[in-house]
Amino acid sequence: MSRRFQQAVGRRNRTERYPLDQAVSLLKDMPAAKFDETVQLSVSLNIDSKKTDQVVRGTVVLPHGIGKTRKVLVFCKGEAEMQAKAAGADYAGAADFIEKVQNGWLDFDVAIATPAMMRDVSRLGKILGPRGLMPNPKAGTVTEDVAKAIQEVKQGKVEFKMDKLANIHLVIGKRSFDSQRLVENTHVAMEAIVRARPGSLKGRMIRRMVISSTMSPGIPLSVEGLEDQAVEEL
Repeated sequence: MSRRFQQAVGRRNRTERYPLDQAVSLLKDMPAAKFDETVQLSVSLNIDSKKTDQVVRGTVVLPHGIGKTRKVLVFCKGEAEMQAKAAGADYAGAADFIEKVQNGWLDFDVAIATPAMMRDVSRLGKILGPRGLMPNPKAGTVTEDVAKAIQEVKQGKVEFKMDKLANIHLVIGKRSFDSQRLVENTHVAMEAIVRARPGSLKGRMIRRMVISSTMSPGIPLSVEGLEDQAVEEL
């Protein structure tokens, strides 16, 4: 454990559940690494992950983005290819890009596809799937409106999905963001998670929440306050 990390741990009370604004202030007061750390929200859900009707997933456009300009590849052709390029896609095309990916090229962060291309793109499932890059209608990345999808990604749209342990991990910005931007991004992320609540779930949805940066310890958040506020704002 590094000296910097030990100093950060010493500033946190492990038994306390902090209100969001206090947690963000504490995070930003901790000794920083030499690079701009990513800030992440981790949410433990009160859900049985084995129940197929209680899967929590969705997308959210964070108002202040995530602090990273993501490269977008769009699998499309014809008029859609022209629309994609006009909308700011970093790469757009059909068979040529499918072949490049098959040969190991992965220089992009998000892949979008038109429905007509999915028959061919499905061949890339074993490559893109494990990396979370496979276009998916539920994430809005299989669509006829490629221009809108590109715009949302560039503005800060991120996907979240509950893992096998009923946890969600969601990037909410960078350490260099001011406190207000991190707080606002977190509130919007929480609203999206609460909105994705399964209809069959009884009681509270959220068991535990932690905010952290790449090189910091986790800071526990007050669950009741954030969940209740997210419900009220829907």
